[in-house]
Amino acid sequence: MTAPDTSTDQPRLARRYSHFAIGMLAAERTPLADARLGLAMTFVAGATNAGGLLAVGQYTSHMSGIISAMADNAVIGASGLVVAGIGALLPFILGAATSAVLVNWARLHHAGREYAIPLILEAFLLLAFGILGSFAQVSPVALIADVAVLCFIMGLQNATVTKLSGAKIRTTHMTGVVTDLGIELGKLFYMNHHRRRRAGASLIYADREKLRLLAMFVLLFFAGGVIGALGFKYIGFVFCVPLALLILALVGPSAFRRLIR
Repeated sequence: MTAPDTSTDQPRLARRYSHFAIGMLAAERTPLADARLGLAMTFVAGATNAGGLLAVGQYTSHMSGIISAMADNAVIGASGLVVAGIGALLPFILGAATSAVLVNWARLHHAGREYAIPLILEAFLLLAFGILGSFAQVSPVALIADVAVLCFIMGLQNATVTKLSGAKIRTTHMTGVVTDLGIELGKLFYMNHHRRRRAGASLIYADREKLRLLAMFVLLFFAGGVIGALGFKYIGFVFCVPLALLILALVGPSAFRRLIR
């Protein structure tokens, strides 16, 4: 009995992977491409955010909480904590601004790679976060720099996915996603009373496809958080390496395709 020949399967799988990855970052956006990239980056954000809590002692994607904490600390006179909040807020804004600059610059000079470039930068910044993290326990300066880098990464990623999806998808925080999920659930449970309905009033139906997608965003953010927390707990900042490699695996085919043209 001979073993099955897998020699033809490997090139086929490679082509499928390349087509899948290139489609996610294509300049011509589709709802499917947005959803695929959004889900992948939501997992990365969940892992990075939860791992960041263990690594540097705070979440770095929740700007609402950081700004609220700054206001509270300003009232009680904790000026040092206000400065720390500014040290998280400004890098997040700078990361988002950097994404906008890179995307708009790439549209003019490297058409087709506008979304790959900021994600490649994110992957290398994750590696930088891991390197800085190894010194964070012995150096307060390294800890401050680590928080700033992580906030910059969150701003960079959130702005990149926001731009490519036309502001339909956020990946680094779940407040808007959970709100939209609740709205669709409300539509799902709403009873359309045909006899009581006013003339001309439309029936209320939930978008079940959107409902499933929103639920997947929440589940992947949670799953990423669990895996990120476990990764940073047991292997420390080395866990940044597989996260960076995941991003590069998504971006690599698109970037390489443009380089060889």
